[in-house]
Amino acid sequence: MTKTAVLIGATGLIGHELLQKLLHSPDFSKVIALTRRQLTVRHAKLVNHVIEFDKLTNYGRLFKGDVLFSCLGTTRKQAGSLAAQRKVDFDYQFIAAQLAANNQLAHYCLVSSSGANAHSRSQYLKMKGQLEQQIKPLHFSRISIFQPSLLVGKRKQFRVAETIGSVLLPLVTRLPLLAAYKPITGERVAQKMLAVSLEQREALRYYVLDELFT
Repeated sequence: MTKTAVLIGATGLIGHELLQKLLHSPDFSKVIALTRRQLTVRHAKLVNHVIEFDKLTNYGRLFKGDVLFSCLGTTRKQAGSLAAQRKVDFDYQFIAAQLAANNQLAHYCLVSSSGANAHSRSQYLKMKGQLEQQIKPLHFSRISIFQPSLLVGKRKQFRVAETIGSVLLPLVTRLPLLAAYKPITGERVAQKMLAVSLEQREALRYYVLDELFT
């Protein structure tokens, strides 16, 4: 039996890769991508709804399927402020998860971050950790939380820190104790998400650092 995927964050590094994999997967017959702007991708499986994320609750009917892939994410620089970043990285994703859970969607797959912690001094890692905690009580049959380290790959926006990190970290992480922190491509995370959406049986499971490479 084939599945229906609901995807938010389809234009990001991981989301873009995941969209392609879902469209070419024989296990998914329909992919619903909810975006702020019309996608340029065209495919018989793809249903692209352009929505206003500030009015997410108006689109509850669209969060129906078998798996919700939540790949939204931004930086403080791109968003313009910490509050604006939190709106994308926490508010939008939590509301989307609530809407999906209310529609009895079974499996929720969230891209979080390595080091996510609701009590972290880092505001970024704190909001990621808070989101993880908030979605756990929602009524999903299965929840998968992915915590990749530095993501590398082609982005529409140039990010100086990530570009430098993608050069230095592979060298530093050759040390045995740091091997699990090596950068990972968006394609690799997307591949793992697709596999997990088909294989996971546990009610809740984290996929952290080096586990994403297997």
